[in-house]
Amino acid sequence: MTASFIAYLVGEFLNSFVLAKMKIATRGRHLWMRTIGSTIVGQLADSGVFISLAFYGTMPKETLGELILTQWLVKSAYEALVTPFTYLAVNYLKRVEGEDYYDRQTNFNPLKWKD
Repeated sequence: MTASFIAYLVGEFLNSFVLAKMKIATRGRHLWMRTIGSTIVGQLADSGVFISLAFYGTMPKETLGELILTQWLVKSAYEALVTPFTYLAVNYLKRVEGEDYYDRQTNFNPLKWKD
């Protein structure tokens, strides 16, 4: 459970960071590239951290690598598959909320508690 929690924190942080930076770099265009790209980074970290922490020493390193690769590819493929639904959700929220936020001034330091 600890390995899963640590992997989640690392993976989600990287996913959010990459997504925000790619939005700035693409000037808000290419949502598909941003969501899939950030998932590729975040889920690689998530899968790598989780499987390494949870299973290191219990199986050969080659098997760990195969597990990491397989889990990462499945998660990334799923993101690509649901991308059309992401477009629907994002477009709906932008229309309803009347907002399109860019994280230009966001401090991504995960250790900072106050402004």
